[in-house]
Amino acid sequence: MTFSDDEIERYARHLVLAEVGGPGQQRLKAARVGLIGLGGVGAPAALYLAAAGVGGLRLIDDDTVALSNLQRQIAFNAADVGRPKVEAGAESLTALNPHVRIEPVAERLIGENAARLIAGCDVVIDGTDDFATRFAVNAACMAARIPLVSGALGRWSGQVGVFTGRPCYRCLVPAAPPEAETCARVGVIGALAGVVGSMAALEAIKLIVGAGAPLAGRLLIYDGLAGTARAVTVAADPGCPVCSRV
Repeated sequence: MTFSDDEIERYARHLVLAEVGGPGQQRLKAARVGLIGLGGVGAPAALYLAAAGVGGLRLIDDDTVALSNLQRQIAFNAADVGRPKVEAGAESLTALNPHVRIEPVAERLIGENAARLIAGCDVVIDGTDDFATRFAVNAACMAARIPLVSGALGRWSGQVGVFTGRPCYRCLVPAAPPEAETCARVGVIGALAGVVGSMAALEAIKLIVGAGAPLAGRLLIYDGLAGTARAVTVAADPGCPVCSRV
């Protein structure tokens, strides 16, 4: 796989980076990442993945852009309000890097279509705030053996984890909390989305390139108010309904 002169200049800072270089950049170009949800986590993650030269991005979201999204979902602008997120996002990402193949999929991921929607992806990033969707994504990724990067945020804190087998996301969250907090209910500081989305993109890039130690089986928790971060180990649940059967 060769690079054009434009790509060589565009990715110059990657090409001189020991952990990426030419081989790593080729792996990025050959990869396809699925983004479930183009919201607070997915929007900044998609921008950084496109900028990094990931060859294909599959955007999966059935929502439209709302004015309240613009406080944190930086892939959109005021003129995009009312448009499908995957359509507006595809335009932004192509404008940023025309070498990236964008696959807009205006569907809501559910258990019945999850396997089809993530098929062919090398890594999946889940940035949704709905536990039914998170559980469906996790089960589909486990069945297809696709690494899953999960990002979540609310108020002033966020978290990112990577699941590549056991433990899986259901080991971390066995059941949906009865009073789950969402950004619409409790609010969120806008810049936090950039932090968590960038962390999710970085973990996906590490997985593709094979650099460093991904957060596999670990959860990185970031407290924006305190300015602190800590990583905790996720224990495999021997009775997990998903990964204990794989």
